[in-house]
Amino acid sequence: MRTAYSVETVRAAERELMARLPEGALMQRAAAGLAVACGQLMGRVYGSRVVLLVGSGDNGGDALYAGARLARRGAGVTAVLLAPERTHAGGLAALRAAGGTVVSGAGSGDGEGAIRRADLVVDGIVGIGGRGGLRDDALPLVEAVREAGVAVVAVDLPSGVDADSGEVPGAAIRADLTVTFGTHKPGLLIDPAREYAGTVRLVDIGLGEVLPAAPELEALQHADVARLLPVPGVESDKYRRGVVGIAAGSARYPGAAVLAVAGALRGGAGAVRYVGPAADAVIARFPEALVSDQGPHKAGRVQAWVVGPGVGDDVGTVAEVLEADVPVLIDADGLRLADRGAVRGRTAPTLMTPHAGEAAALLGVGRAEVEGARLAAVRELAARYGATVLLKGSSTLVADSVGGGGAVRVNATGTGWLATAGSGDVLSGLSGSLLAAGLSALDAGSVGAYLHGLAGRLAAEGAPVGAQEVAEGVGRAWRDVRGG
Repeated sequence: MRTAYSVETVRAAERELMARLPEGALMQRAAAGLAVACGQLMGRVYGSRVVLLVGSGDNGGDALYAGARLARRGAGVTAVLLAPERTHAGGLAALRAAGGTVVSGAGSGDGEGAIRRADLVVDGIVGIGGRGGLRDDALPLVEAVREAGVAVVAVDLPSGVDADSGEVPGAAIRADLTVTFGTHKPGLLIDPAREYAGTVRLVDIGLGEVLPAAPELEALQHADVARLLPVPGVESDKYRRGVVGIAAGSARYPGAAVLAVAGALRGGAGAVRYVGPAADAVIARFPEALVSDQGPHKAGRVQAWVVGPGVGDDVGTVAEVLEADVPVLIDADGLRLADRGAVRGRTAPTLMTPHAGEAAALLGVGRAEVEGARLAAVRELAARYGATVLLKGSSTLVADSVGGGGAVRVNATGTGWLATAGSGDVLSGLSGSLLAAGLSALDAGSVGAYLHGLAGRLAAEGAPVGAQEVAEGVGRAWRDVRGG
């Protein structure tokens, strides 16, 4: 499992580790890893031209010491100082001793000129403690980097992004590679900041010895998902495997019901019960589904419900499902129709699965506010509704119902091709089936998002893909996870 820690936690761990080590040892470890990564990205160090964008903090010191290592290997290294009077003294001395050159970044044009001639730019402007975007004096250099189209390596995280929240409040460096030290920071895993980080490479500097057990953010990987997947035993029957109820679809949107059932049938439960007006469409596509038009209370035994995809304005069905004493997943129209008090009053687990627009409506804010501060939005929704919330998007977030106290899960297995009609209905059915199979709301949402994203990627293979193909790809994703 990949984990990420807040700036405050990382700073505390660094102080504890530095107290055990010789002075400067931690920075040298970081600089060594950074220099290796830069050399590997360029492919050839001797004769290459490297520009360091150096701010006033330890981030700039890491860049200077790494630049000194590259200079000793034959690179032509130029440091552009944004705060000459506050530059890391030891790193600056090391660079000069190795033959590096130094220019000021304040208005002379020397920095922009060096960037235009560079083979690689190392972004050491602002470290993980930076807040509020880049200052005005850095903007000409950021623009010069963009215009030059030169490869960029960010030190710890791209300058201008928020390490804790993933927000990008203004101009920021776009990196091809981010070399981060000790542990991932949340902003490297959450959009919109994640888009600025490029490929992320973690350099071990020993922080694992002192970091606490509880991270800020978790990202499941194949092995984690494989351990959570429900696998039937020799004594299993459909009820031991779990039966999921699907209350979805309408005369206008029968396809939502079909797609939710498709996702549920591939999610590991033993049977799927469908209730709603799209029964004919469902049974025509999936004869194994158990259909009824008598409403949720008369559907028969289920171990979890999915309600909302395509139900239109059927508030009665949504309210009836919320009364059930089993786990419930609420999606799409169900999010709009569900009474907040009824959700908060439930004793069985509840999983809500909004996209950014639906989350914005639930929070009473603009969509852009949710998209710009996804971590804050998913935590706020979980706290308001007393539910586990899966916020869909390019980096899907799952926050548990415990008022913001636990780690948030982040998933990035998907592809932009998943932004297609009906894809969310498949995810709802899939995650609901995992709920019925006995997974917690946090695990069902996390594993469902992981498999759904992987299925989309495998089905698309770089080309447009429809929601039915995504559903059909879940089995392939499941086998990939189990086999991997």
